[in-house]
Amino acid sequence: MSTGELLSIEPQELQFPFELRKQISCSLQLSNKTNDYVAFKVKTTNPKKYCVRPNTGVVLPRSTCDVIVTMQAQKEAPLDMQCKDKFLLQSVVASPGTTTKDITAEMFNKESGHNVEECKLRVLYVAPPRPPSPVREGSEEGSSPRASVDNGSAAASEFKAASRAFSEQHEPQDNSSEARTLIARLTEEKNSAIQQTNRLQQELDVLRRGANRSAGGIPFIYVLLVGLIGIILGYILKKT
Repeated sequence: MSTGELLSIEPQELQFPFELRKQISCSLQLSNKTNDYVAFKVKTTNPKKYCVRPNTGVVLPRSTCDVIVTMQAQKEAPLDMQCKDKFLLQSVVASPGTTTKDITAEMFNKESGHNVEECKLRVLYVAPPRPPSPVREGSEEGSSPRASVDNGSAAASEFKAASRAFSEQHEPQDNSSEARTLIARLTEEKNSAIQQTNRLQQELDVLRRGANRSAGGIPFIYVLLVGLIGIILGYILKKT
């Protein structure tokens, strides 16, 4: 914290968690330690790189004011992550009831005899914050990562044992039920096959009897014809 006669500034360094191609902001808190109105103005050595809101203002007696400093997105990282940019915060006692619109550059002119208090702030690039680790959270609650792993293994073993016991209790019933279903299905198929076989056998017997009748009729007619021819020939021979 930088402490002057008029304002206390927190923090004294502008720390930006540097990331390429990303706007990054940090804040300053100005605390008025006096019973007077205090006007302030923020300057930087690189105004194109930073945006300060508000860059001028008035801090009421015994009150605070927040200043947001935004660094524009950078395309390249600086060498060794070092930054030479600096900020200058000027403050001066103002008349009671002064507003931001009443602030002029002349108020911060030392050559005009104004008692201007100045505070220099440097810029630091820091690594972006990392997301919390689940293991670290578990260890903060009082359990070590190793203990968590052991507990997880034990729980898994108990679950497997319970599953195995459940399966052993229910598998015989399931198997017997499946076996009964299979036997019933096979029995039905067997009976159906037997019925089809009997039906085919009956049809075959009918066809066989019809064939025998046809085969037996042909010799009888042949014999009958031969006999008739013999009789006719004998009759003719006797007459002659």
